[in-house]
Amino acid sequence: MSNPVALIFRFILKLVFGLSAAVLAVGLLLAALAWVAFSLLKSLATGRKSAPAVAFARFRQFSRSRSSWPGDRAFPNKPKAASHEVVDVEAYEIKDTGRPH
Repeated sequence: MSNPVALIFRFILKLVFGLSAAVLAVGLLLAALAWVAFSLLKSLATGRKSAPAVAFARFRQFSRSRSSWPGDRAFPNKPKAASHEVVDVEAYEIKDTGRPH
C-alpha cells in the first residue's frame, strides 16, 4: 500500500489543478461573452455592424460559395459563352491622346 500522506497530497494537487483549470475556462468564457456584449452595445450606439456579426457573415458567405477559396476563380461573374457560338463585335479606333503611358 502507498503512503497515506502521498495519497492525500496527490488528491489535493489534483483538486487544485482541476479547480484552476475550471476557473480559467470559466474566466475565458466570461471574457468572450463580455467582448461580444460590449461589441453589440457599441454597434447599437454607433449604428455600425458589430465585429462578431461581420465575421460570421463573411464566414457564411465564403462557405456558401462553390470554391473553397475566394480567389480560386479568376472571373467569377464572367458569362460563359459556348465554344460553338460566334460573337460579332463592331471594331472602332482608339485615338492616341499623345500622352506617354
